[in-house]
Amino acid sequence: MEDVFISLIVFGFVYSVIYLHIRKKERMALLEKGLDGDYFDKNKLPNKSFNLKYGLLAIAVGSGILIARIFEYYGIMYEQGYFAMIFLLGGISLVTYYFMEKKL
Repeated sequence: MEDVFISLIVFGFVYSVIYLHIRKKERMALLEKGLDGDYFDKNKLPNKSFNLKYGLLAIAVGSGILIARIFEYYGIMYEQGYFAMIFLLGGISLVTYYFMEKKL
């Protein structure tokens, strides 16, 4: 189990170093052309529904764990039910978000 965590840490470190190096090259190229270094940040529009999407997902995952625990307590469902309930309610929340976003 420790090998997995060590591998993930090493992979994350290497990925972040490569990402920062490429980002530095891009920004230096922009500065050479006379553009501002914050060119990428200005073009990003704030996504106001980002919090709604992940809030719904977090509530659904928490509810899925709670419902699976209740079902396990009463003997209706066993440990496999946790994954089923999490994915079922998570999927329902994302479909709900889709229809909410479509209305807006």
